[in-house]
Amino acid sequence: MERKTKLNAEQGKQDLQITRDFDLPLELLFRAFSEPEIIEQWMGTNVLKHESEKHGGYAFETRDKDGNPVFRANGVYHEFIPNEKVTRTFEMENAGFGVQLEFFDFEKISEESSRLVMQIVYRSAALRDQNLKLPFAQGINMAHDRLEKVLQQLK
Repeated sequence: MERKTKLNAEQGKQDLQITRDFDLPLELLFRAFSEPEIIEQWMGTNVLKHESEKHGGYAFETRDKDGNPVFRANGVYHEFIPNEKVTRTFEMENAGFGVQLEFFDFEKISEESSRLVMQIVYRSAALRDQNLKLPFAQGINMAHDRLEKVLQQLK
């Protein structure tokens, strides 16, 4: 089955571009990035902090069945413009990738469809390539599939 989320990583560059079209109205798609209850559903993690405003912070955490943290991520929002764009830093603890800069652009295609364009900038091309050796493309596609499924139920 073809992945709906498209990933473009040009050789030698330190960023990558991710594009996904959704069968969701723009406003509903944006809610998946602005409402903690929805974030928790599609990301499968706990939202510990979510200040959706300029210079606001966020923190996510996932624990195993014994209560031990297995995933932690945090960052700061630099722009948070509803239904248009989000610019943030992203740092996954204990992953060795360092801080990333992420740009999310939300586009209306029609009344019932929208597009998410993400640009992720790493400190170096080597760090980006290290991340791409993981099942990154499959993971983000699966996350976007869950996002669409969760939001379809809210339509």
